[in-house]
Amino acid sequence: MALTKSYIKKARKKPGGSNVGKYKGVKKFAGTAGGAPKGSYPINTKSRAKSAIKLAHNAPKPSGIKKAARKAYPSLAKKKMKKSKR
Repeated sequence: MALTKSYIKKARKKPGGSNVGKYKGVKKFAGTAGGAPKGSYPINTKSRAKSAIKLAHNAPKPSGIKKAARKAYPSLAKKKMKKSKR
């Protein structure tokens, strides 16, 4: 479904929506998972998913963006720290 010009104009004013409509041909986004408008936070490649995680603080619900990106690319999951024996 293509985004209309009026939707893009309104969505760009919302938190986390400044780049809505700039990713032609991309079908995988994490924006709605974080409360941001549809068409924001592309996660179609690993590098874009990394970027979405880094920029998630701009979304209303950053944890949703991070969760969606890490679900699409499990290798981006946080690494657990091993407890040291003292």
